[in-house]
Amino acid sequence: MPIIPSKKAIVIGAGAAGLATAALLSCEGYSVTVVEKNEGIGGRAGDLYYKGFRWDTGPSWYLMPDAFEHFFALLGSAVEQEYTLEELQPAYRLFAENNPSQAAERIDVSSDPTALANYFESVEPGAGVKLYQHLASASTTYRIAVDRFLYTNFTSLRPFLHRDVLRRLHILIKLLTQSLHTMVNKRFQDHRLRQILSYPAVFLSSRPEEAPSIYHLMSHTDIVQGVRYPANGFAGVMEAIYRHALNRDARFLFNTDVLEITTHSMNRGLTQHEKLAQATGVLIKRNDGSKEHLQADIVVSCADLHHTETQLLPQHLRSYDADYFSRRNPGVGTVVVLAGVKGSLPQLKHHNLFFSKDWSTDFDAVFHADAHGVASESIYVSKPSHTDPHVAPPGHENLFILIPVSAQLDIGHGNAYGSAESTAVRTIADHAIESIAHKAGIPDLSSRIVVQKTIGPADFADRYHAWLGGSIGPAHTLRQSAFFRGRNVSQKVKNLYYAGATTVPGVGIPMCLISAENVIKRLRDDTSAGPLSEPLDPQQTSM
Repeated sequence: MPIIPSKKAIVIGAGAAGLATAALLSCEGYSVTVVEKNEGIGGRAGDLYYKGFRWDTGPSWYLMPDAFEHFFALLGSAVEQEYTLEELQPAYRLFAENNPSQAAERIDVSSDPTALANYFESVEPGAGVKLYQHLASASTTYRIAVDRFLYTNFTSLRPFLHRDVLRRLHILIKLLTQSLHTMVNKRFQDHRLRQILSYPAVFLSSRPEEAPSIYHLMSHTDIVQGVRYPANGFAGVMEAIYRHALNRDARFLFNTDVLEITTHSMNRGLTQHEKLAQATGVLIKRNDGSKEHLQADIVVSCADLHHTETQLLPQHLRSYDADYFSRRNPGVGTVVVLAGVKGSLPQLKHHNLFFSKDWSTDFDAVFHADAHGVASESIYVSKPSHTDPHVAPPGHENLFILIPVSAQLDIGHGNAYGSAESTAVRTIADHAIESIAHKAGIPDLSSRIVVQKTIGPADFADRYHAWLGGSIGPAHTLRQSAFFRGRNVSQKVKNLYYAGATTVPGVGIPMCLISAENVIKRLRDDTSAGPLSEPLDPQQTSM
């Protein structure tokens, strides 16, 4: 029999977490309305079309394929029914700086552990065996994380008491208290090998010196599991989730801003855990200026946690106040360059990483508050036209260039969304293009750019209410990981929940999908560790 919705849910935001939450809540029998301030779906995982070019404007590394497979299985579907994946080999090309006055050394990093171990051994005798040991530890840690710590709300001690955890408890404690930088540098001496195993800290909006070494599990995702490219980029992944939500009758309101999470007061009980109010819906404002109150039984905010707490709730109902955020690390800001280039660029692969030899100064530029307007010299470049010819007109290449900067609003806007491009953003973009041209050996790169759009920290703040214009989410330091990252439910407002990159379990599209599932577990009072059984709703088949 079909499910008859009996409760109303409002989801704030149609990014990855919002779409996933809407689809899963619909499976649970809720009548779902998603309110999105922008013109379309995807949030940071959006796309931009201009003069025959199509760019993903956010995430571009398809990692943790098992998280996507599990999510679509919950919906009674499968990844292969939703979009095609192409495995990238090499996983990426590393441009390693040995002498700043010369072009960088090109290193093709394979997702084949054996091939990569051979390279490590050729650079540093004994490093091949050490890489195998590193990857074995990464794989074990990854499996424990998935089984015990990612798909949980930390409402029970049971995940910590499992024999897998207890047996490795002393190792896990060390992995939590030792930095990724320290772990990798103890094992390897060559700066290139260290960078290959340390750079995933940037995926976590952190730096190797501050990311706990438990995150060496990321090497399992890019080296062991491999790197893939979804057809139509991450916009295609977002469309697949959106279809499931629509086909389960979720309603979407675009170009609509949430002004307030509405509540009504509750009689305070005698215990300190009694909540002060109950969520009743949201007050929205449409593009035409009209306002409306939408009623709901539950509200799930997938907006930035800082925005939710400081802008959508009155002060006395905030679980996280200004003092809390003053002690938090907002993570990485970015300047993004979307470039269309005439002719081919054989010097570049699909994914390309440009690293300075001493990249500590690069991380200082990103994470030191006094480094205003200073950009990292370590840059990421994606060339999706290497794999997908449809993202650029014939005879052209498509480049997505990401330059890490500090999360500071006054770096300004880019021009991708109609704002005037700030001098700082333009300067950072021009310098990055010049640096890529030099290190990759493409001296005429800038003269071949026929289209260029930019995105700055202020754009992330305006479009996504991102705290301080951060592009990824709060950094995964020890104090901002696992149960230290914050709860996915309001401590003061009943029936108000959180999902997305700014809450547990963390940043990245896979984590956003998991955060949506954790909301379902919270609603079910499910204190188990590990993913839910598939499918979530046996009565529904793939749509």
